[in-house]
Amino acid sequence: MNELISPKYQMRLVEEVENALWNMFDTSKYYNVEKYIEKWQVFENRYSDTGYHYGWSPQFEIKKQKNNSGIDLKSTLHSLDGDTLLKIAIDLGVDTPDFIPSIPTFKNVLKSDFKTAYDTFNKAYKQIETDPSTAVGLANSALESIIKEILKDDRIASKINGGETLYKLSSIILKEFNLTDDQHPKEIKTIGNSLLVINQSIEKLRSEKTNFHGKTDDDYLLNDTIYTYFIINTVTTVGLFINSYYRTKYPKKVAEQNDLAVDDLPF
Repeated sequence: MNELISPKYQMRLVEEVENALWNMFDTSKYYNVEKYIEKWQVFENRYSDTGYHYGWSPQFEIKKQKNNSGIDLKSTLHSLDGDTLLKIAIDLGVDTPDFIPSIPTFKNVLKSDFKTAYDTFNKAYKQIETDPSTAVGLANSALESIIKEILKDDRIASKINGGETLYKLSSIILKEFNLTDDQHPKEIKTIGNSLLVINQSIEKLRSEKTNFHGKTDDDYLLNDTIYTYFIINTVTTVGLFINSYYRTKYPKKVAEQNDLAVDDLPF
């Protein structure tokens, strides 16, 4: 992953991570920030490229300020490898648009319209690096939550019993959206069917390639983060489209719009 993170992006990410860390603690900021960073140090028996033995040492050094013993956070963050910096950013909830371009938009949509999906997706996002398998499973669940919430709309004819999988939910909503109708041009129908295949593949990955279901030592388990980013990107793209199409086809009722207007008043 480190080679995929450009220096330009790392520079910007350092600024955002630094701000997030200083804002995370209300008291004893320098002490707490340093202790947080310490928890990311991994001690290993290290050797130089020429074979010099460093002994047991961490993969990065915590830099200190020149005039006192407090942490020099900016210098420390700049000394991190891109992989560790990205993991810290995700742990802090800092958006990483170079890796998941739709994340900020998707999170804003979920936060305002789909509270359960928002909480689930946040958990998925934070585990991309530490537990790719679980991240994919949670992303699948978040997409299920979005579709279930939309299908609660009383203007939608199809109803569900609550036990449907992502594939079944996708079949229902694409039919409601009229995206797989035979009257459409072949290309439109193909795209609609492709959305169904994408969601079916996400569901199969969750069921067959993650630890959400029992696995044996011989089973393939998704654990490469680059594929996890690819899958999470796919979930955000599909989720944003489904919500956008829903909002266009089924606009918010006048009463809901009035409620929103009243809530926005400053008194």
